[in-house]
Amino acid sequence: MTKIRRSVILKLAAAAYEMDLNVLTGTLHQNEQGQWLIGEHDLIRWLATHEGEELVLVLGSLDDESPVTTRTCRTCGRDFTDLECPYCRENRIRLRGR
Repeated sequence: MTKIRRSVILKLAAAAYEMDLNVLTGTLHQNEQGQWLIGEHDLIRWLATHEGEELVLVLGSLDDESPVTTRTCRTCGRDFTDLECPYCRENRIRLRGR
């Protein structure tokens, strides 16, 4: 996997974590008892805690070799590969006084 793609996926996970959303990271595997685990977390038990809720599940493989698309910012016209234009994000934070 390219470093840029891995970085973008991890930034997406960090953004979700900062919003106090449930984020599981680790290797997906099935143990001897047939339980699906992500790292040490039981996936079925985790999903059961959210039964009846409307969810959005984002799954990003860190082993995926797909190329990252370079996008052009609609505000400043710069090219970027991140989730959002880093130049505009920095200015937005600066102008809002954070």
